[in-house]
Amino acid sequence: MPSGDALVLIDDSGRVVEWGHPAEELFGWSAEEAVGRSVATLMSEAAAGDERQRERSSATASVLVKAVLQGTSVMWQVLPAGNTVSGQDVAILKAMFAHSPLVLHVLDNQLRVVRMSTAADGLSNAPMVGKHFTEAYELADPEAEAAVAQGVLESGEPVVNRLVRHVEAPGRTTRRIHSVSYFRLEDSHDRVLGLVTSAVDVTERENAQNRLALLDAVRRRVGHRLNVGIVCQELVEAVVPAFADMAYVEVIEDVIRGNEPPPVPVRRDVPLRRTAFQGRIAGHPVEVVRPLPDGTPFSDVLSDLRPRLVSIEEDSSWLAADPARAEVIRQSGSHSLIVAPLALRGHALGVVSFYRHQQQDPFEEEDVAVASAVCAHAALCIDNARQYMREWIVAQTVQRRLLPQPTATHTTVEVSQLHLPAPEGGGAWFDAIALPGARTALVVGDVAGHGIAAAITLGLLRTAIHTLAALDLQPDELLARLSDTAGRLAAAYAELPMDPLDREPLTLGCAVALYDPVELTCTIARAGLPEPVVALPDGTSSDLPVPPGPPLAGTGNAPFPATTVSLREGSTLAMGTGALADEVLAPSGPLRPILDGAGTRPLPDLRDDIADALPDGSRTGETLMLLARTKALPNDRVLNLSLPASPEAAPIARAAARHQLEAWGVDEETAYTTELIVSELVGNAVRYGTPPLQLRLIFDQMLTCEVSDNSTSAPQVKHARTIDETGRGLFIIASLADQWGTRSRTQGKTVWAEQPTGVSTEHGNDAGRPA
Repeated sequence: MPSGDALVLIDDSGRVVEWGHPAEELFGWSAEEAVGRSVATLMSEAAAGDERQRERSSATASVLVKAVLQGTSVMWQVLPAGNTVSGQDVAILKAMFAHSPLVLHVLDNQLRVVRMSTAADGLSNAPMVGKHFTEAYELADPEAEAAVAQGVLESGEPVVNRLVRHVEAPGRTTRRIHSVSYFRLEDSHDRVLGLVTSAVDVTERENAQNRLALLDAVRRRVGHRLNVGIVCQELVEAVVPAFADMAYVEVIEDVIRGNEPPPVPVRRDVPLRRTAFQGRIAGHPVEVVRPLPDGTPFSDVLSDLRPRLVSIEEDSSWLAADPARAEVIRQSGSHSLIVAPLALRGHALGVVSFYRHQQQDPFEEEDVAVASAVCAHAALCIDNARQYMREWIVAQTVQRRLLPQPTATHTTVEVSQLHLPAPEGGGAWFDAIALPGARTALVVGDVAGHGIAAAITLGLLRTAIHTLAALDLQPDELLARLSDTAGRLAAAYAELPMDPLDREPLTLGCAVALYDPVELTCTIARAGLPEPVVALPDGTSSDLPVPPGPPLAGTGNAPFPATTVSLREGSTLAMGTGALADEVLAPSGPLRPILDGAGTRPLPDLRDDIADALPDGSRTGETLMLLARTKALPNDRVLNLSLPASPEAAPIARAAARHQLEAWGVDEETAYTTELIVSELVGNAVRYGTPPLQLRLIFDQMLTCEVSDNSTSAPQVKHARTIDETGRGLFIIASLADQWGTRSRTQGKTVWAEQPTGVSTEHGNDAGRPA
């Protein structure tokens, strides 16, 4: 066979010595037919048009004859003069350039258009051959495309499926997008001739993908927060600028308030609130409430819930009906508008407006379907938020009504509370309950969970706290009984299979501090809440060593240990929920220095400083803190008298009480009643108690008589018969006093009775009254 690229080898007499396979394909003769024959004869047959030869030969080609020396003989090599191109290849190339929808260009090594397919005629109305390809076509970024093409020309590395955007051309309503590929063109000697580019119009495909991506983004980003305003803001942020250049969301005012949406058609006087806006108009106001003007696409949408594609022209009649909106449209240069309803189950929630500016393509009919799908998802999220907001409003209302309104005034303690409700509503509460003897019970509690269930539980527990406080229990005993009450409440909830609390255990926290302004002591017990902190008048603070008790409604029987501490007058007690533990109440908390510097600062200022310093978004649950500044009851408002354990105790007590009541300016009727109460209390202590005996009169908002002894037995009211000579003491006291009771002491008990102060007008100076 001929070596290299030779087709035929001929000897010096003109006969074929070798006939290669490429020669068989090119000329049609086989090696058996050609070898040994004269090349002149073969050429004569070819020139004569031998029918068999024409059938077997499918192409012609130019050849090069070259003399070569083999041994001592001269031989002739027949070589191909160039690359062989078949007729089929030529037909394919003609079809590609003449009939294929694929846009083809041949660029020279200067990136000028040399040849193009007929499909390229639609890309430009101007002549293109001879121009630089970035000048021949209206490209959105010609510099970037020139750099890519030059890179392929230099490196030979093809670039495939690059998205190229064209600017809007005359006669087209949208900007086209092509998928372009660049390939380097080389000859047989590897010389760079230029580039071949192919382009496919993928505008519809890209638009469809963008619409699907938009719907996916809306579903991922919109509706994670149960707040109507936040949902609307999430919506406009998801569609601008991905779908529109500017977007409004206007929601019916009743929907924002949690009420049911109105049916269609919506009355013309129904107000809508502009809840969200996104666009390039700086300072555009939101929270505008107004009915939609008649005769506009927006009011029409609320009449039939059909979306509308609107072309905005300067002479559009509906612009005159809404001058404020017309001015925004004019400033933004908007030319295309889609108005879509926010609707669910045939009821209207609001309307959304999508705008595009001059730099963007106008909306198409396919975009209307996308806007409708976006608004359908947003409407569902808004309705969920509306229903939640209605429950939240009810829960917040219930909670506000259950909290002290306003905080009661106490002469021996100043109270200020910091309450930051959770977005979902919660079950945190506080109380400052006046107790006999000018004492005050300070209570902070927290019900885990949120919503109406937590608010109702709050109300039940607060009622239980007040009931138990009226029994004059110590904080540890009060928490123990409150835990029993909470346990019964949890058991009752568990019997309701559809109640949410059946799936979420009832978790309660509570702290109780009992302040005595006479002894200047505070007895504290806690369960599930942080350790209280006391800020002293000298500007220092310290944690109160109150051991944690078991959780309320727990299964164990562990006690709730109480701690009694001394509090100087002017000390500030701080108790709060768990949300404040790490930030304010912990020794290393970042806001603890605010408490350290409390000193004698006004409590409202201290509360506001803490509220302002709390970081946003870092707390879980409700934030509640009770601040209580202690005051001492003046010495002249208290009578303390030790009594003998004998019958002389009653006359001594009556005389001392009469003298003190005159000094306090108590009227005669109240003084007489008080003497009688003192006499009966002392008489019972002498008869049934254990020495030592102690009488105490306290003149505050109420007049309190207390008699203490070392006996632990509690007195009981008896109903004596007519002929009985004893047994009427406590019955008389219960009849005369507003309330009476018994409380345990470390040793013994105290029996007390309260009644109004009864300050007479003759002695009615302010010096004798409580501050």
